[in-house]
Amino acid sequence: MKLISLCMIVRNEEKYLEQCLKSVAGLVDEIVIVDTGSTDSTKAIALKYTDKVYDFPWCNDFSAARNYSVSKANCEYILVLDGDEKLEEIDRNQLEMLLSNHSNEVGRVLLINRYTRNNHEYKSHERIGRLFSKKYYRYEGKIHEQITWCQKIMENIIYYNLPLVVEHLGYEGDLAKRKEKTRRNIQLLESENRQQPGDPYLLYQLGKSFYMEEDYKTACEYFEKVLSIDLKLDLGYVWDLVESYGYSLLNTEQYEKALQIWNIYDEFSSSADFVFLMGLIFMNNGKFQEAIGEFEKAAGMPECKVEGVNGYLAHYNIAVIYECLGYQEEAFLYYKKCGDYPPAIQKLQQH
Repeated sequence: MKLISLCMIVRNEEKYLEQCLKSVAGLVDEIVIVDTGSTDSTKAIALKYTDKVYDFPWCNDFSAARNYSVSKANCEYILVLDGDEKLEEIDRNQLEMLLSNHSNEVGRVLLINRYTRNNHEYKSHERIGRLFSKKYYRYEGKIHEQITWCQKIMENIIYYNLPLVVEHLGYEGDLAKRKEKTRRNIQLLESENRQQPGDPYLLYQLGKSFYMEEDYKTACEYFEKVLSIDLKLDLGYVWDLVESYGYSLLNTEQYEKALQIWNIYDEFSSSADFVFLMGLIFMNNGKFQEAIGEFEKAAGMPECKVEGVNGYLAHYNIAVIYECLGYQEEAFLYYKKCGDYPPAIQKLQQH
């Protein structure tokens, strides 16, 4: 039974596209690829896996391109991937069972981002809606497009988690390469913001774009505009907004101002990533006992978004504090708790 179409929009994705299409071959019943103006070998790679490759003149509208790709699909259910992502295996029978039980809901994959910053490797993950029925859903928004109802049948979209892991390969690269990606997004977001001034999601995405290219001062300005609006905590981006704002303040050395985030601690303290951030804020303000308390709390929490904040990264910061305070034995014990984290190993070798 033909059930699932993979729908992709691509442009100059020759670096990763082969990995992406190899990873999904055999899982989906159809592959639809819409090219928005590639000048490399992207289309040639795509044609090795499907004859459903279409050209779509770029019109500065991601949703228009996404919806065009969906319109070319023959199957009811649409799986969306980007050209710099690859899929882990999943049991097809299990997937079909989930679809039959959640036919008008949106399935969320676990998206894993791997990247290197300041010679340290990081891994973060998030749940994101990527599988839906084209009978019920379409995309809206010219930039950072969102899944929305074709015709609303319920007040809110209901999401469910898929046992499906997607690895995002495109976060790597130096600052110059990352700026190439964010410049186009910023231009589109600024255009949208002029048409919808004060829209909190657009302001958040503008802040996030400047954050990604390490312009933390401008990122702070946009994040503060969003935080001045009364937002609901169930909006998915609010949690990332608060954490990104905190790191932007730290990166611009606004340490005392960052302490104000404590005022919303109760609302966000269920997140290990937020608790870890508070540890860093206390640490940078010389409040070492408070920092240790937050890192200890983060280390005891079961889940996190950025790998290590509920484990070796929290323990490493506690060790650094103890070492700075002259408590060498305690520092040594916490460095040992960091496992194979390279900076901790280096510290242990120095003892």
